[in-house]
Amino acid sequence: MREAVSRKRTGRTALVALSACVVFLIVSCASAPVTERRGLHLVPDSELTSMSLQEYNKVLKSSKLSADATKVAMVRRVGQRIAAASEELLEETGRGGDIRNYKWEFNLIEDDKTVNAWCMPGGKVAVYTGLLPVAQDESGLAVVMGHEVAHAIAKHGNERMSQGLLAQFGAIGLSLALARSPGVTSDIFMQAYGVGAQVGFLLPYSRIHESEADRIGLVLMAKAGYDPRAAIGLWQRMNARGGARPPEFLSTHPAPESRIRNIESLMPEAMQYYKARR
Repeated sequence: MREAVSRKRTGRTALVALSACVVFLIVSCASAPVTERRGLHLVPDSELTSMSLQEYNKVLKSSKLSADATKVAMVRRVGQRIAAASEELLEETGRGGDIRNYKWEFNLIEDDKTVNAWCMPGGKVAVYTGLLPVAQDESGLAVVMGHEVAHAIAKHGNERMSQGLLAQFGAIGLSLALARSPGVTSDIFMQAYGVGAQVGFLLPYSRIHESEADRIGLVLMAKAGYDPRAAIGLWQRMNARGGARPPEFLSTHPAPESRIRNIESLMPEAMQYYKARR
């Protein structure tokens, strides 16, 4: 008799725990602007912003910032226009609260070998000088910066980090993980933002994120007053750089040919925003 009662209690407890997990996961889902794709965002924005600021400051301290006033001014000019467009887009779609606490910062890192840029939650952006010859002008730079800011406002890093935390701790242990396992949490944060990323659990979502960031980024640059058609030339120049590339199914980024085809298909939507701005 006691065993039967105990089994019933255990069953009820498990059901309550499962129900709590389901409710927790549903409540934690949110959709990205423009695409409306829903994603799992378990990490509080305040926590991500704090971690981002720490990592951003580490990068700046370990890097050489460009002293070229003209190039720095261009990066910050383009960045501010993209930032304003992202704030406008989120306000229009009822997501203004997601970005009101952003403190935008744009820095140009002196590294001619690195063709890259990135944006962390909270609006912390870095561009490497190696990107500028490929970008060629403000429109080309706006393609990349729009794409990177799109990752941030669509909360792709939060989604990747949430997946990693669930894999490590499960939904019930999430709050404890954030509070009591800062080392593991930090590692997952770094993996979510591309540091030490590897083929495995997070990879399939990254390709989705890249395509989604392309679409949102086109809208952002168009709303900022940059011709989105510049994206096609930018990715053609990236493709022309050549070099060995991994097969697309093993890459976190779409192959350049696929990306260009996808961008061409998205151009009518982006042009609507561009024409409305002019």
